[in-house]
Amino acid sequence: MKLTTFFKGNAQTVLLKKNIICSVGLKCISILISFQVVPLTIDFVNPTQYGVWLTLSSLMSWFFFFDIGLTNGFRNRFAEAKALGDITKARILVSTTYASLFILFIVMMCVILPINHFLNWSEILNLETDESIELGKVFILLVTFFGLNIVFQVFSTLLTADQRPAFSSLIQVSGQLAAFIALYILTHTLRHGTLTQLAMIFSGVPVAVLLIYSFILFSTRYRQYRPSFHLIRFSYVRIILGIGSKFFVITTSMLFIFQLMNVIISRELGPETVTQYNISYKYFNILYMVALLILNPFWSAFTDAYTRKDFAWMKDMVRKLERLWLVSIPCTIILLLCAPAFYKLWINDSVMVPAIINISVAIYISILILSNIYMHLINGTGKIQIQLIIYVSFAVIAYPTMSFMCHNWGIPGLLVLPFVVYVMQGVLGHMQIRKLLSQTATGLWDK
Repeated sequence: MKLTTFFKGNAQTVLLKKNIICSVGLKCISILISFQVVPLTIDFVNPTQYGVWLTLSSLMSWFFFFDIGLTNGFRNRFAEAKALGDITKARILVSTTYASLFILFIVMMCVILPINHFLNWSEILNLETDESIELGKVFILLVTFFGLNIVFQVFSTLLTADQRPAFSSLIQVSGQLAAFIALYILTHTLRHGTLTQLAMIFSGVPVAVLLIYSFILFSTRYRQYRPSFHLIRFSYVRIILGIGSKFFVITTSMLFIFQLMNVIISRELGPETVTQYNISYKYFNILYMVALLILNPFWSAFTDAYTRKDFAWMKDMVRKLERLWLVSIPCTIILLLCAPAFYKLWINDSVMVPAIINISVAIYISILILSNIYMHLINGTGKIQIQLIIYVSFAVIAYPTMSFMCHNWGIPGLLVLPFVVYVMQGVLGHMQIRKLLSQTATGLWDK
């Protein structure tokens, strides 16, 4: 196929293709960096400390709660305002979202700082040695930079809502590369690193890069959307949270289901098993990352198309994305067969990953990709009530169920509940998107 032929189609399809191609190139760079970071980090500390680092880092996802759904709500509302050509409303949405998230960040820090003083992190993570003081410092650093990152991520969300996720990917990869360079320098200048230094590198550096990009682009290409104190309208929070509150409940429920996994593994099987699981997940997650590169532009593209009632284009995109998942299945099998050789080349013999973990993670990633196809498209329409019901229902039983399953059957047992969640999401999502695009959705299907 000639390049000129590939880029034919309506303006929306061409924009999607360009963003997907650029995003794939950037993600390849990101994957290369992430794979280089793992052995470098293990050498910088040690496998056990690396498992502790992964567990603490995964806890940061819990602090998405302070977003209370503003970011996802902003994404949909900004895309709608832009589709209707209302630049003033779009700028008010940008200014109000920044201000609201910064206020929430201050409130969060006022709550977290005193609570952290009373936490014994060595006991929480089931460590044999007492490292609670350093882990407490690491936790505060992670929370601080994570919170600031969510505030400044408004600009990245704007780029995605503007159907230019490749720009957002460029910022992310730049921060990742800067952190890798900093880690590489420290690895070759210090005899042994600390978790505090890792927190500064992996959390602080990307935030600084994001802030620099935001300042430059808000002063140039995106000047018309630049935030202003004079355009802050807290009355707009209700408009943003109209759908954003549902995203908040969904995100919080997903945290109960998915982000406790490293903590459960650490408590039930030990920190070294956390490392084994995360190495396997990072490897098979290559396919999911590629899928996300393709899916991310569709969220805001579907918001735009749904606002304009372009159902024919949306139906065509659904069919193509479903065929894409079928292609991912043989790719997953190939990755599974190549896993032992890849690990040998990647991390040598520093960590051994059992075959059963690879098989379990491979199956989990495959169904995750299918589920997210429907989830991204439905998110663009804003009809997310069914998702909310699924995730809230499973969040209630997530921790005790996964702890019991992990204790008795290890990693395969742990992944059973998340697998069931995504199967339900995939089946119901398939039914809902068909109803929405044929304009026959009623009741819960249309909420």
